Amino acid sequence: MHRILRNLGAWATAFGFDPRKSSAALRNLPTTLKELRQLKRQNSALDDKWSIQVLPPYFQDRNDSGGTATGHYFHQDLLVARRIYQRNPKKHVDVGSRVDGFVAHVAVFREIEVFDRRPIKSEVQNIIFRQDDLMDPVSDLVDYCDSLSCLHALEHFGLGRYGDEIDAEGYVKGFQSLTQMLTKGGTLYLSLPIGRERIEFNGQRVFSIKRVHGLFRDHFQLQAFSYVDDAGDLHEGVDTIEKGMNDDFGLQFGCGIFELSKL
Repeated sequence: MHRILRNLGAWATAFGFDPRKSSAALRNLPTTLKELRQLKRQNSALDDKWSIQVLPPYFQDRNDSGGTATGHYFHQDLLVARRIYQRNPKKHVDVGSRVDGFVAHVAVFREIEVFDRRPIKSEVQNIIFRQDDLMDPVSDLVDYCDSLSCLHALEHFGLGRYGDEIDAEGYVKGFQSLTQMLTKGGTLYLSLPIGRERIEFNGQRVFSIKRVHGLFRDHFQLQAFSYVDDAGDLHEGVDTIEKGMNDDFGLQFGCGIFELSKL
């Protein structure tokens, strides 16, 4: 029953209706109206009065936590940015990772070139944007860099979510492009959803460890592996991925972070 309700909530959100926000609004409406009246009374007593505009209120924030320090993006962005800082490569390129997270972290201390199939028109210091679809051959990008990241992006290739062509093997073509872009001995930072293998159309694929290993084993050596579990906690520097070959570390929707060295 819980799964059915969760799916209904996801469909409602996709059509612009957010059940969580609606519930918070109904729950907090009386308190918010009371506080508005209180503010108006206090303001009317001031010598230097404020103009009060009543805009759509933020019902949700009073019940939320002060911030989020868990989850896939939080941990992967910090971990990989830290690795790049430590290794200080000659040229680091990113493909499809979160600009307002990981890319921003790296841009604090070095230049980073960002590839995405969608346009990015902003001009930001230390960030070079380039529009490109890496499901296509990358003949002009062979041996392009010695350090490369693709964080929570490859799972979307070929599912149409970001305007790309439908291609059941889009992730394979994308990985081939990543392999060609990287010089020998270079490092690829790759993160993907891991767990019970499936396609959640049109959102993402969830990979088994075995399938990810099959992607990289012929061209890369695994330097390090970390993962974020279903509760959003990081397990850094796991000794081996062998256990994950059998049970995917017991995850349903975790995040595997693979640090790979090109052979």
